[in-house]
Formats: sequence, C-alpha cells, structure tokens
Amino acid sequence: MKEISSYTLACTIARVLDEKSGKDITILNISNVSSFADYFVICSADASTQVKALTESVKLRLKELFSRQPGRIENDRRNRWNLLDYSDVVVHILHREEREAYAIEKFWNHAFSISSDEWMKESEDYSEYK
Repeated sequence: MKEISSYTLACTIARVLDEKSGKDITILNISNVSSFADYFVICSADASTQVKALTESVKLRLKELFSRQPGRIENDRRNRWNLLDYSDVVVHILHREEREAYAIEKFWNHAFSISSDEWMKESEDYSEYK
C-alpha cells in the first residue's frame, strides 16, 4: 500500500470528484478542531443517481491508486447523502438540496478551506486524464 498524507488523499478525492463532474467541491481542514479526522471533502450532485455514481468513483479510484477502502460507508436510502470514512479523511457527497439544508461548512466554519488551485496542484499526479 502506497503511503500518502491525509492532505494528498483529500486533494486526490477532490480531483476524482471534479473529474466525474461533482459540483461545489470543498476541502475543510478540520485537524485543529476535531480529533476524528484531518479533512472533510464535501461535494454536491444534482441527482441521487449522481450521488451514488460519485461515491462509487471515489471508492474505485482510491482502491486503484492507494489500495485504500473506506472503513465505514453511510448513506440514506434515497442516495441523497453518502459518506465515505477513510479515517483521516471523511467524504460527504450530497444532493444539492441536502447540502443547502445541512450547511456542513457553516457548522464547521472554524475550519479552514483548501483552495481549488491548491488541491488541483497537489493531486495532479493522480489525474485520470494525464
């Protein structure tokens, strides 16, 4: 298994989501405010089928790249919010309406965001489209 930092893992997850047309991708560094993870990666989708497809894409790509599988997977029955727990990085893939309703970023407003320029640069070696 290839060892990578939680930062690189989070950035690579964001890239996978971006390459599969995920929307409004945010990475929050929660390491200073939480003991259960270092980063949240949050992404929106326009349909429950896209939530499911994005979830499957992340699982497959991280298994291919790093032999990593989520320790825990949670989802609601309607695929409006899926969660992949990679221990140091937790991925939230939400239907756009659920994301607006739950406002995860507002709840974690004391965490800081990683800019898209930053995560794109950090993950460029892991692009599916090199």
